[in-house]
Amino acid sequence: GDHSKPALSALPSPVVASGGNVTLQCGSWHRYDRFILTKEGEHNGWRKFGNSGGRQTLFPVGPVNASHGGTYRCYDSPSSHQYVWSWPSDPLHLQVKGVYREPSLSAQPGSLVLLGDRLTLQCRSDAGFGRFALTKDEGSTPPLRLDGQHSPDFTLGHVSHTRGGWYRCYAAHNLSNEWSAPSAPLDILIAGMYQKPSLSAHPGTSCRSEIVLDTFHLFKEGSLAPAQSLSLQDTTAPLQANFTLSPMTSAHNETYRCYTSQSTSPYVLSNPSDPLQLLISGKEPQPWPSGSWSVQGADDPRAALGLGGSKEVREGGEATLRGMATPFPPTSCILIAGVQPCSWRVEGG
Repeated sequence: GDHSKPALSALPSPVVASGGNVTLQCGSWHRYDRFILTKEGEHNGWRKFGNSGGRQTLFPVGPVNASHGGTYRCYDSPSSHQYVWSWPSDPLHLQVKGVYREPSLSAQPGSLVLLGDRLTLQCRSDAGFGRFALTKDEGSTPPLRLDGQHSPDFTLGHVSHTRGGWYRCYAAHNLSNEWSAPSAPLDILIAGMYQKPSLSAHPGTSCRSEIVLDTFHLFKEGSLAPAQSLSLQDTTAPLQANFTLSPMTSAHNETYRCYTSQSTSPYVLSNPSDPLQLLISGKEPQPWPSGSWSVQGADDPRAALGLGGSKEVREGGEATLRGMATPFPPTSCILIAGVQPCSWRVEGG
């Protein structure tokens, strides 16, 4: 301890996957040719020696397993005085991930949240884990450090647009440097940054935006499936994206909303469109009765559907919803499947 302490670092990161490799680098301000690496908690005073003619040396470690996790320090020393060591470096905590099965990550109340609403991410794992860590936009580069907490719930509070992104979580036992494999990524989308688009039905579908946002998303309420997303090349306002729902069966009784976003900020969405409910009845093909097309929730049904037309729709066939630039988009469309081309008219107008 008679001269200044060296510096210890891990390349590429102190968080390393089980089975991977890491290099511990010990550097000194002095040109000493001898470096010593120690690990806390090891019996018989675990040490590893390295020699270098310069100011640093490398200690390769791996393939790593759970036993490699822990706290390391390094020292430097002149070879001519092998019992004279420097002060120890600051501790380096080597963390091994992937030793245990990955946890699952979920969002409450959901992964699509309005600006300003409260959001909690929950990391669930096998019994016995006492520490949990959360990362955001981790990418292909492992996190530099996992700072765990004892609760599996991560409260993000009233969210701003900066909370949008993709998250993973890890789990570990208390007083352990071995972390689980990461959870599957969870996308968190923040809505409410832009003016809402319009969505309505004709059979066929579109989402229309009066402002220039080049990506459109169609969400089905209550579904765990990801949203349908379409990107437009032509960005001249107003913009409209057409979606297809297929196949159509009598099981359909669903509510849809659409959102818009900018491709450069995929986790920040507009306000939601007004809800659009699609109802289909009739298990067997039936002839269309007169006036069997109707629209509910529009002040002027003619503005929503137009003044006439024909369309053949068969149960199990393909149909689409199309958004329309109308001041009164419908909130509910009732379709009755038929085997013959059907004509419809708008009642009450």
